[in-house]
Amino acid sequence: MGIEVVVEGLTKSFGKQNIWQDVSLTLPAGEVSVMLGPSGTGKTVFLKSIIGLLKPEQGRVLINGVDMVNSSERDIMETRKLFGLMFQDGALFGSMSLFDNIAFPLREHTRKKESEIRRIVMERIDIVGLLGAEGKLPGEISGGMRKRAGLARALVLDPQIILCDEPDSGLDPVRTAYLSQLLIDLNAQIDATMLIVTHNLDIAATVPDNMGMLFCRNLVTFGPREVLLTSDTPVVSQFLAGRREGPIGMSEEKDAATLAAEQQADTAPLPTGPRTVVPQLEPSPGMPVRQGALRRRERVMSMMGRLPEAARTAILDSYAPAAGGARA
Repeated sequence: MGIEVVVEGLTKSFGKQNIWQDVSLTLPAGEVSVMLGPSGTGKTVFLKSIIGLLKPEQGRVLINGVDMVNSSERDIMETRKLFGLMFQDGALFGSMSLFDNIAFPLREHTRKKESEIRRIVMERIDIVGLLGAEGKLPGEISGGMRKRAGLARALVLDPQIILCDEPDSGLDPVRTAYLSQLLIDLNAQIDATMLIVTHNLDIAATVPDNMGMLFCRNLVTFGPREVLLTSDTPVVSQFLAGRREGPIGMSEEKDAATLAAEQQADTAPLPTGPRTVVPQLEPSPGMPVRQGALRRRERVMSMMGRLPEAARTAILDSYAPAAGGARA
């Protein structure tokens, strides 16, 4: 089972530029979470801060009692072994075959025999659907295959926490749909805690148990997916609708004068009222039931009284047709 990740009061700057401040959230054990946000809002910086590759100025990231911000380098390095990291571009070595790329963490961090390494690597290659391509170089395969190879490499050390940095970048909608299903199937198989950073609305709407959004140096919201998907917060509504009207500008947030001028202009208003929440993806036939989804259902039902009405309605609607299932 995956491990809970607790983020408390995290603040990160580069020089005088504040990236985000006072970010607090909990990634529930074994559940799939997504962090949304416009380009340039520090989503990748957030991922790197969780795993201890970047040092925030304030706050804590607690994993099994280890603080990835303030603990000793030795404890951080040891805890980092619990992670699998899928980089935006796959981050494969161009001169190595897919097999050797995927085997690299095992050869670097373990003392396993080559026969054992081969067994593990071929299992992971099978999971991501790359059997037969293990001898190819990264330059000989498609971008989607490189993504899956990067995911296979993230899995070889049996991680309990998986971080995916924009896994959809460079993929067409069909390949993105395949990847979304693969992530859900993977969660069903290994029950790892997963955090996906993306600005892809298809992944955001169908994959996660929980969703958050970074904007204007703050965490706008984080919680059950239905809270964000039914939110009438202007920045959330604009982002989910993919419209120009709203607080998000081309490079950063718009200033007050621009927003006021927009409101006076003869432009169509942003949609209001309840937004339809599409069903979450289920594991493929033959896959085990997602244990994270079962735990998530119990957890969300216990917090219903604290959720907005639109989110409560969406949650109850999602569970009504599948009283005995694991839909979330």
